[in-house]
Amino acid sequence: MHLCFLNPQGNFDPADSHLTEHPDFGGQLVYVKELSMALTRLGHRVDIVTRLIDDPAWPEFSAPIEHYPGYEERLRIVRLGCGGDAFLNKEKLWEHMPALIAELVKFYADGRPDIATAHYGDGGYCGALLQHGTGLPFTFTGHSLGAQKLDKLGMNSDNAAAMDEHFRFSTRIAAERLSMLRAINIITSTQQEREQQYAHPLYEGAVDVADSKFRVIPPGVNTEIFSTAPAELDAAVTARLRAMDGDGEPYLIVSSRLDEKKNIIGLVRAYATDRELQRAARLGLFVRGVSDPFASLEGLPEQEVFVLEPILETIAAAGVRGRVDFFDIRSQRELAATYRAFAQRGSVFALTAFYEPFGLAPIEAAACGLAVVATANGGPSEIFADGSGVLVDPTDPQAIARGLREALQRAGHYAALGIERVRSTYTWDKTAEGYAAVLAESVSNPPAACGPVPDLDARVRLLDYLASRWPGARQP
Repeated sequence: MHLCFLNPQGNFDPADSHLTEHPDFGGQLVYVKELSMALTRLGHRVDIVTRLIDDPAWPEFSAPIEHYPGYEERLRIVRLGCGGDAFLNKEKLWEHMPALIAELVKFYADGRPDIATAHYGDGGYCGALLQHGTGLPFTFTGHSLGAQKLDKLGMNSDNAAAMDEHFRFSTRIAAERLSMLRAINIITSTQQEREQQYAHPLYEGAVDVADSKFRVIPPGVNTEIFSTAPAELDAAVTARLRAMDGDGEPYLIVSSRLDEKKNIIGLVRAYATDRELQRAARLGLFVRGVSDPFASLEGLPEQEVFVLEPILETIAAAGVRGRVDFFDIRSQRELAATYRAFAQRGSVFALTAFYEPFGLAPIEAAACGLAVVATANGGPSEIFADGSGVLVDPTDPQAIARGLREALQRAGHYAALGIERVRSTYTWDKTAEGYAAVLAESVSNPPAACGPVPDLDARVRLLDYLASRWPGARQP
């Protein structure tokens, strides 16, 4: 099959520039890249369609066509111009998506793909536009949905206008509803994602979680990188750690992006208030771009500084600065080598996000031999339901501390279970097999023609929902 991945936001390049270090370059880009590669290994052709950027600050994304090394024959990064040359945050892309799809139709003038698979709400909107213009069916993978983000950020009738202006929730939710209605299949990473995210009141009438169009296909890890097998960088990484800490102590590892929803501050507070934890392990925080945040935060985006400053204040106030180390990890291979080095010490990887749609980072860590402590809210509760990891309530620092102590005390036990869990269930080749089956089925049973794509205006629906949550609250 010839497959088209619709992923307008962020971008892709052979060097993985900015990957996971910017809110628009998060885990969904890793998902799309790895899945695309795995599908080509099954013999399919794949185009990753995104936006061309001709901006001196983002030089990596200016070529119309690029390839990942080793995948030149069957995998293309296709960049199409729309919305000018400058980089635009995802919230500013919506009005430019019709132009992107118009360019895509021209690009495929000599032969279109068999099917598209759309990622995130803007990709789903593009899928609906492409379907209307050409009849091409598409599947929808939402990754994370706007309604959950809206709730987590505490949007209400009083702050709705300001938050909607910044995050474009009305537009995003309208696009997601359209994607759910028009997609031939909806692909989720877990059953919980299907039953909880898509059952939100703001999607009522657009989708039914009992609908047969849903398919649960877990993501995987790149086992060529994330595994217990030694690699070229391991010796240098191990030597660097010994130079920092000659005692070879275990660590509590936090490698989440600096984002409020990742709740790194919750874990730091748990560590700062628990003397037993402080004696048992050091705390290692991965902050890309700076080696010592206490010395300087220069170069970090303002939003990341906003998240990091209270973390630094908590560490300093608790007097544990001497037990905390920072790591500036620049590549996936270096990350995997660092995980393996820490695993040799009986260390623990921790992700205490308020909500995690799936949880790719914990299974990458588990694949390298680290014991895992993860949030009970979202995908990790399904991934580690077999007891291969420790699940905690991210809103309770004491519960986080108990989980960390448990994992440290039985690190070898959880590491062994985690390695087996990944190998048996969570590899990209298994993910690709699931996708290929769904896409082949969809190509064989295309949907009926759909009408014009409506304007993305869900403001009335959004305000009705907010009013129902806070009866009597002032409307904006």
